[in-house]
Amino acid sequence: MATLSNHDTRRHTIRTGLIAGLVVLSVSAIGMVQTFNSRDIVTGVLTLGQLLLFGAPLAAGFIVMRHSAGQKALVGLLASLVAGILAALPVSALVLIAVNVDNIRSKLVNVSAALIETLTFGQGTTTGLLLLIGTMALLGLIGGVIEVLPARFRRPLMLGLLWTVTIGLLSELLLGIFRNLLQENAASVTRPLFGTKGLRTTPAAVFFVILTALAFIWNGGLGDAVKKRYSRRRNPAQARGFRLGTIIVFFIILLILPSILGRYLTQVLDNVGLYILMGLGLNIVVGFAGLLDLGYVAFYAIGAYTMGILTSTGQLGIAQFSFWEALPISIAASVFAGILLGTPVLRMRGDYLAIVTLGFGEIIRVLATSDLLKPYIGGAQGILNIVKPAVPDAAVAGGRLIQPEHFYYLIVGAGLLAAFVSWRLRDSRLGRQWMALREDEDVAEAMGIHLVKTKLLAFAMGAAFSGLAGAIFAAQIGSIYPHSFNLIISINVLSLIIVGGIGSLPGVVVGALVLVGLPELLREFAEYRYLMYGALL
Repeated sequence: MATLSNHDTRRHTIRTGLIAGLVVLSVSAIGMVQTFNSRDIVTGVLTLGQLLLFGAPLAAGFIVMRHSAGQKALVGLLASLVAGILAALPVSALVLIAVNVDNIRSKLVNVSAALIETLTFGQGTTTGLLLLIGTMALLGLIGGVIEVLPARFRRPLMLGLLWTVTIGLLSELLLGIFRNLLQENAASVTRPLFGTKGLRTTPAAVFFVILTALAFIWNGGLGDAVKKRYSRRRNPAQARGFRLGTIIVFFIILLILPSILGRYLTQVLDNVGLYILMGLGLNIVVGFAGLLDLGYVAFYAIGAYTMGILTSTGQLGIAQFSFWEALPISIAASVFAGILLGTPVLRMRGDYLAIVTLGFGEIIRVLATSDLLKPYIGGAQGILNIVKPAVPDAAVAGGRLIQPEHFYYLIVGAGLLAAFVSWRLRDSRLGRQWMALREDEDVAEAMGIHLVKTKLLAFAMGAAFSGLAGAIFAAQIGSIYPHSFNLIISINVLSLIIVGGIGSLPGVVVGALVLVGLPELLREFAEYRYLMYGALL
């Protein structure tokens, strides 16, 4: 460290290296490294546990080298090497403590013999720790070398590495897609590419080279040429043709997705679609009108329970309506509830409004579980035997939508309708009134905007989309229970709007895919799924 010429560089190197070391220590001590070690990314070469273990020193070396950009390259590379060594020290101390303290597992239950063997590469304490420190030091140096490369080489290299790791991580999903598409011929295609869990070594190297080369060609000028080609001014006929072609391709992809993805991934998309529906509704309330609503799940529950009461063939069914007859009534009931909530809170703003709407959502949940309404909505036992939607095509499960791929098209249709309505409202007179209300209520009122009507319309429209999602959910599941409508649903919907960008319609889709779709795909990681959800958030 004495050879480093700058005090700020030394301090930054020590801080970054130790932070990386604490990250490595944390993921090791809580059991993530050992749990994820069973999940291959590249079979026999790299596991997800090793990626967690060795990703931190690589990132530390990269960050330290970037901070040392104004100094000589040799100084920055030395700092990256030192950062890698520092990243290894905390977990090395953990290994020494585990080896020398007999009852370590009484305090740290995940510090097992298998973890110690992983950290020491199965080579014993002394040799293994030397290998661990040397490996992390080398990774820190590699991170520094990557940063010092010219941008035209660094970016393709990082993109190729990222995409290769992503393909390996999603190998099980890709295997399922190939099996669904190729049926009996799938094995001849997948066996050379994938192991039991992860990419095989040679295909991984080939993917890395191809993806890096493609990224290099794109960044080397092809991307700019394509952008220039499509950024040229087109006449109105060409613009309309381009838009129409894009829309047609988009609809074709939507139509064929279930046949490509298979039943499990289609079910995941169904869940994402329901959250997109709710997100589009809450985006009107929060994103357009600026009204923070934490009781949004109440409208979802009202739509679901209305559908259940009207269509159930059990004791609680009162009308024996079909799904299509009950759907507008479910939406109307949610709209009425939205107006009912909006009326007493018209003068409230910010945190006060959030607390009141939160209370409204909890009131609905408590009523759903109470004995008072048990004869009507089933209490904790919920409502069973909810009728599935019927369609004219008798070839589809006797004329009723039953499978996830059947409901996929219903949810997509509802989502497209909700997106179209939201898009039209955003640029309408009412949408501009909502946005003025969001920016400043007093100024909006001074400009002649009727606050009562504008707020009630926001609550009503948001509730309509949520009630639609709840009605489809009830029909899809076939039974509903109060625990399906907890506060966490409101929090998740609000979170996906924030992640995607408040007021952004495409952001609702992106937020739902990230915060609803990805955690569903991470169920194999059991109790660490929500930790990874937090990292995604």
